[in-house]
Amino acid sequence: MKISNKIIPLSAALALVACTSPSQTADDGQWQSLFNGKNLDGWIAKFHHHEMGDNYAETFRVVDGVIQVNYDNYDGFGERFGHLFYKEPFSSYHLKFEYRFTDQWLEDAPSYAYRNSGIMFHSQAPETILKEQDWPISVEYQMLADRDDGKPRPTGNMCSPGTDVVYQGELDDRHCINSSSDTYAWNEWVEGELIVHGDSKVIHKVNGETVLEYTQPQMGGGVINGYDPDLWVPGKPLTEGYIALQAEGHGIEFRNIRIKTLE
Repeated sequence: MKISNKIIPLSAALALVACTSPSQTADDGQWQSLFNGKNLDGWIAKFHHHEMGDNYAETFRVVDGVIQVNYDNYDGFGERFGHLFYKEPFSSYHLKFEYRFTDQWLEDAPSYAYRNSGIMFHSQAPETILKEQDWPISVEYQMLADRDDGKPRPTGNMCSPGTDVVYQGELDDRHCINSSSDTYAWNEWVEGELIVHGDSKVIHKVNGETVLEYTQPQMGGGVINGYDPDLWVPGKPLTEGYIALQAEGHGIEFRNIRIKTLE
């Protein structure tokens, strides 16, 4: 950069330094908001029993600057497992978001879905999910809240519809692996973080603390039904995929959904 001999007032010089601070340009400029706080532009709904793009009963909606999973237009759950996909896939990234549950609960939903939701990642594309497929082939950052039964219920867990991961050095075929997080009240805002390095390492964080780590996400396992068998190849590494918010029968809200791509 060429430097002028002109004398610059101290206040102007300090302002120039502040505007070109390395920490500011290296961090703030790299985060991308996935949710504009106004509408669902850039997001695509897919529900079990429904075609892609049918946001059944306006389940996913924007209210007061948050994305809600809202069931006030339902007569019953009817196994309508839903997912709201962001429009493009990602490979290596750092995702941040905040969530809290609401008091809505559909009693005909599966009992495990009580105060239970998730964010799917490394998912198959929404247009490849068949009408009668219940969950996407993906990995899930699972979110749970206190059931008010006195038992611990960690959040930031890993679940694996149609996938497997390597945990503590071994291929682990459990559908879900619990994190080391605390138990949080259902109506408390919780910050989640997901750090994904392609098909190598994955880190889950809750309120700034690392609670779970694993490696080598890949196709495998079971749980999902109604999928296209040509797309499910056991052992195939998951190097990238789509991010989706989940609707499983309990109301939840999401806000401040941001992503930063990593090398």
